[in-house]
Amino acid sequence: MSIPSLLESGVSRKRTALKVHGAALASLSFQCLGIIYSDIGTSPLYVLNGIWPSSGPVPSQEDVIGGVSAIVWSLTLLPLIKYVLISLKFGTTEGEGGSFALYQGLYPPEDKEFDADRTLTGESYIKSTRSTSSRFKQALRGPLLVWCLLGTALTMADGVFTPAVSVTSAVGGIAVARSSVENQIVPISIAFLVVLFLVQQFGTGRLAFVFAPVSFIWFLLLIGTGIYNISTFPGIFRALDPSRAILLFVRTKDFDLLAGVLLAVTGCEAVFANLGQFNAASIRISFCCFVYPGLILAYLGQGARLIVDGENVIQNVFYMSIPGPKNGPLFWIMFAVAIFATYVASQALITATFSLFQQVVNMKSFPSLRMHYTSETIMGQVYIPAVNWTLMIITVIIVAVFSSLANLTNAYGFAVATVMFSTSLLLAVQMVYVKRWSIVVAVAYFLIFGFFDGLFWGAALKKVPHGAWVPLMIGLILMVFMVFWTWSKGLEDAFDGANRQNLRHFIWREDKIPLVKAENGQEIVEEVKQEEEVNEPIYYYVPTQSFSSKDEGLEIEKRELTRIPTMAVFHKFTLGRGVPHTFVGFIRQWPALPQILIFLSVSMLPIARAAPENRYVVVKTRSLEGCYGVTYNMGFREHFDVNVRFSLTFKWVESQGLQSQLDELVESLCNLEMQHDPKNYERTIAKIKAVSSHATHIVPHYHVVSKKINAGYLTFIANWIRKYLIEEIFRRLATMFPETANWMTSADEIIRVGINATI
Repeated sequence: MSIPSLLESGVSRKRTALKVHGAALASLSFQCLGIIYSDIGTSPLYVLNGIWPSSGPVPSQEDVIGGVSAIVWSLTLLPLIKYVLISLKFGTTEGEGGSFALYQGLYPPEDKEFDADRTLTGESYIKSTRSTSSRFKQALRGPLLVWCLLGTALTMADGVFTPAVSVTSAVGGIAVARSSVENQIVPISIAFLVVLFLVQQFGTGRLAFVFAPVSFIWFLLLIGTGIYNISTFPGIFRALDPSRAILLFVRTKDFDLLAGVLLAVTGCEAVFANLGQFNAASIRISFCCFVYPGLILAYLGQGARLIVDGENVIQNVFYMSIPGPKNGPLFWIMFAVAIFATYVASQALITATFSLFQQVVNMKSFPSLRMHYTSETIMGQVYIPAVNWTLMIITVIIVAVFSSLANLTNAYGFAVATVMFSTSLLLAVQMVYVKRWSIVVAVAYFLIFGFFDGLFWGAALKKVPHGAWVPLMIGLILMVFMVFWTWSKGLEDAFDGANRQNLRHFIWREDKIPLVKAENGQEIVEEVKQEEEVNEPIYYYVPTQSFSSKDEGLEIEKRELTRIPTMAVFHKFTLGRGVPHTFVGFIRQWPALPQILIFLSVSMLPIARAAPENRYVVVKTRSLEGCYGVTYNMGFREHFDVNVRFSLTFKWVESQGLQSQLDELVESLCNLEMQHDPKNYERTIAKIKAVSSHATHIVPHYHVVSKKINAGYLTFIANWIRKYLIEEIFRRLATMFPETANWMTSADEIIRVGINATI
């Protein structure tokens, strides 16, 4: 396949945001209910009791109106305006959202030059790294990376507390109708949670079609009960006046109420974090047309019932405000749907957590984890087994340890508030440096939304001694680890890139003089046959430093390399011109050249499966016979398996008139040779076929060693800490989580070349 053919076929290497219209957009909007809005949709289960606990006094009428007003305007300012209308404009070009996506928008990764990556020879590999960004923006790079990693880590911590809070609050409804089972709420909640995590393996798409109808019914019930409850006290509509919320805090001086109001907007971070799972249009349609009106009516209705029947409702505002008797059919219908709805709510943050881990793994800020892509059309829908089981274990422990809903909600709000503030800061910076908006707009945005985020964050901060320290601890541990991995992996990749070499700088080719042919025709045939065998080039390994003595007429140190009848595939994990350090180390340890040499890079395309004609892009290296630079293009639903990709299949090659045993890669090599040398390709193809039955895959195994640094008076301590982090922690984890985790499934045909890497 020629180099431009991939572009000519209309396949882009870059993933793009999902674009759908008509029925497909309506279907995607419906699915959003089951994945994104289930979390914020189940908040009515516990919000009013989060503001006024069941153990406290019944609030006055004006306090209830003020509290509901605070909820209504919090939903308007944050989920509606900040996230749905503004934040969704700031996703990456690949359609991803969340804190890390905002950082990637500010400091996008360099475009991968796969064409240059297949260049194994050439005079200059040095690419200018001078940045065109302002010095101030570059100075912000480190602090913003740490800040966005903290926001990402806390969103991941939300993936633990959302299932814990949602499921426990729904199961708590049993105690309203059956007080005898109150002590069984925790084990029942744990049982429901275990089932929830067990079904994650079926994928986001399938779960969305199951969960979306549940969320749809849930919102319909919220709307219906809300309208009925509002009819008991229409005066609750005064809560639509924002001044009522302000007067509540002026009158009571109790800013701790904000910690309860914050629970009404938990889940709004999933709106942005799940952008990669859907698209902006579907998220906006479902929220504006269905979710937002449903939530407003639900809270207004609960407030009306709390005013009218406070003593009886305060024990559990949600379940006690259901119309009809507490053991009536509507009560049990609401209870059953609430259980399923909290399952769906938990799904929102679990799915977002998978998406965030996918981003940090791809950005090399976390070790490689096995990912299963569960959709044929949306690359962002992934299932990560290691993350799923870890979340399940931690969530079960959290529910068992905290034991009460009040303690869980104290821990829950802090992570949400911190993530919201982190998003506001990163959005303001993006407005200036990415969108090129006026700095006045960015400052105004941050002052407005940063003010509200700061209010909530301050209220949540006071809950740290009462349980909020748990998500803070989880978030800080994840953040520190991701910062450490970003730093150490960056050092290793820099070493890999710096040690690439021009193939001609250490492989020396020496051509033999052709034999003199006889006059007799029969002798000519014999001599030609002999010449083909004898006149093979001889290759030598020459250390790079030996070339400096070449011009001085001194003898060059060299080792003859024997051609061995095998096919070797050297994998390149970082892009760049030249051959990887693995090959240099291989030649140095074993002075032999495989008959067929392939330097392979893997490119993940933003499609489910790559067409066979687009799978391989091959370039031949002229200075070394049998050497090829190859890019392997694969879809995100495909798995690179050496036992599959190099298994033999029978194909008929009409131009040869022979039945050949060729796999996809070997076929690409043969087609290239036929185009390159139409007259004499048979001999080369015969060599390729002879060694293609067994391919050896060679990957680097870096034995990292910390280099010495000068830190003044702290040199000894700094070097000891650096050595411990790199040699004791990173070295071990890099061995446990190799970069081949997502595309190599067998170790039987893999040779790992050990290389000392001083980083």
